[in-house]
Amino acid sequence: MLSVGDSERVAGLMRETAATELLPRFRNLAAGDVREKRPNDFVTVADVAAEQRLALGLSHILPGVPIVGEEAVEKDPGLVDLIARPGERCWVVDPLDGTANFSKGHDVFAMIVCLIEDRQTIGGWILDVPNGRMAMALKGQGVTLDGQRIVGKPATRPPKGLIGYSVRKLFDRHLPDSQRGRLGPLTTLNCAGREYIEVLRGTYDFNLYRRTKPWDHAAGALMMAEAGGQALRFNGDPYMPEGPLEGGIVSATSAETMAIAKQVLDAVELPLLAPR
Repeated sequence: MLSVGDSERVAGLMRETAATELLPRFRNLAAGDVREKRPNDFVTVADVAAEQRLALGLSHILPGVPIVGEEAVEKDPGLVDLIARPGERCWVVDPLDGTANFSKGHDVFAMIVCLIEDRQTIGGWILDVPNGRMAMALKGQGVTLDGQRIVGKPATRPPKGLIGYSVRKLFDRHLPDSQRGRLGPLTTLNCAGREYIEVLRGTYDFNLYRRTKPWDHAAGALMMAEAGGQALRFNGDPYMPEGPLEGGIVSATSAETMAIAKQVLDAVELPLLAPR
């Protein structure tokens, strides 16, 4: 298990990396600094530089522990298999979550780091870079946001959700009014890390995604559980970072809100939510 002191070192490394590699480049990218890996999936020089700095720093905190970085996986997809090794550890890193926002000058982006041990997430860190807010969780020790312990509470109104645009259209089109009325407003920030922080803050009550890349969700899923809630696959199985990248995830910081979100999700035919 990672010590509290080492957890603080991870947080400090993330803040230093954001200050050195991300913020100086924000709204300051040249035309050649952004490329499209595939339709609507971007990478910038900031992503690459931040991942390299994080990898070096994490190797000093836990020497010998391999690093699964989003950009490294783009070059070597087999790195993802490190997450599923029984009894072993690895870091999982998203150096710039919300790259599309970042590249367009929108100040909604984050940095995510998590530590996997024996196929389970045992540590998670999310930095809301523009606002300097840091969420941290160690398995069995709770979750904090800027040093304040977070304990999930049931929503006192129809729960507000963060879900992708296409899924929201499916909800509006296919849910019976009786089910849609159980939910409040639904929107997206196009940045999973920031969305997990907003759920921890109580600004929103749950989130839902089709794609479940571990660098986007392993840290946040741990935080939801440590706050007293859950993170589940669309089929009802607990979220595990080694699972399929297309298995869907819905999470909340309270069991009561999670139950409502899952009941509404179950009212939509799963084939409609299958990845396309």
